[in-house]
Amino acid sequence: MWHQLTDPARRSDVEAVVALAAVAEPRCGATVVVAIDGPSGSGKTTLAKGVADALQALGTVEVVHMDLIFPGWDGLAEAPGLLTTQVLEPIAHGRPAAYRLWSWVRDEWQGTRAVEPSRFLVVEGCGCSVEPAGAYAAVRVFVEADRALRMERGIARDGEAYRPNWQRWAAQEAQLYAADGTRERADLVVDTSSL
Repeated sequence: MWHQLTDPARRSDVEAVVALAAVAEPRCGATVVVAIDGPSGSGKTTLAKGVADALQALGTVEVVHMDLIFPGWDGLAEAPGLLTTQVLEPIAHGRPAAYRLWSWVRDEWQGTRAVEPSRFLVVEGCGCSVEPAGAYAAVRVFVEADRALRMERGIARDGEAYRPNWQRWAAQEAQLYAADGTRERADLVVDTSSL
């Protein structure tokens, strides 16, 4: 995921998240989970990279990208449960975890990725702080930006061929976040509209 990034996150945003994580009580066994959530194109992956890099000075860090967990374009609502059962529950019990990887090209599960218990686990992507996964997050961050800007970023990242899926995905995001109260439960809201 990091290979697609061209610009760093705003330093003050990274510092704010790291400050919260540094003093947070673990809610996933001995691991402090930092959940960086928000709608597509808002800048979650960029912020997560900055946070993960900075947290390495404080201890071991693992990263999970929700883009690899979603079971296709209609799978957003299912993803928090998959994150919980495949990653968060094993880590909470001090065991290594492994999650199935979704192939967007083949439209099917393909392979797995291991996640070791660590001091910090940065989870980034839509729905990562939505219940039941949210119960394990010691720090919840909601990243947002103007809708038109987010769509522009998303199409630039994923290509014009994905435009029809964008509206479908955005509708799922709105429904999921409204039902869960995700933004309202965040410890920190980051607006990247000016970036």
